[in-house]
Amino acid sequence: MGKRVAVVLAGCGVYDGSEIHEASAVLVHLSREGAQAEVFAPNISQMHVVDHVKGQPVPEQRNVLVESARIARGNIKDLAQLDVKGLDALIIPGGFGVAKNLSTWATQGKNCSVCREVEDVLRAFHAAQKPIGLCCISPVLAAKLFPGCEVTVGHDTECEKWPYAKTAESMRELGCKHVNSHVTEIHVDPKNRLVTTSAFMCNAPIHEIHDGVGNMVKEVVRLA
Repeated sequence: MGKRVAVVLAGCGVYDGSEIHEASAVLVHLSREGAQAEVFAPNISQMHVVDHVKGQPVPEQRNVLVESARIARGNIKDLAQLDVKGLDALIIPGGFGVAKNLSTWATQGKNCSVCREVEDVLRAFHAAQKPIGLCCISPVLAAKLFPGCEVTVGHDTECEKWPYAKTAESMRELGCKHVNSHVTEIHVDPKNRLVTTSAFMCNAPIHEIHDGVGNMVKEVVRLA
């Protein structure tokens, strides 16, 4: 049997949930590696809902689990049901939902809190020494929970290609080591069994982002 990998989503849509292309790339590459994806999301309300045409919040309420089910084609479970014992690895795609729904990074930065269920799951995989894959903004969760860990969100100098590079400095202030990398590259922290890649933290062609996510998934499965 292939490895069983938990994929934790944060909603549906880059501005208020999981980044759909990243989530899809994770599922595609897990399938290519012969791994079985088991998709989860917390049964909580989103921080807010964003109109993805206008890029502005709208007066509406949505549920993270219900919205994540769109990406999972309905094959999804409440994160509270996740049992680390039956799983080999964990992957969390990016998207602003990670910083808004799975944590409060979007409003509090390095002083954020992590959603209790998400924190419990990350700590359980970490304690079991099972690999954790994180892309785009989701490495901030590891930076917050595992001081001294090594991660990448791409580059630490802001420019047109790297518009979110200041994230790296905030992560360093939490005591973690940030490693600069190209969008197709990954960074592996062997001590903490973390595999990270920058994905849409970079203004790059979508195929390069897809390739970087694929390299992350391949390494997570290899370590599992």
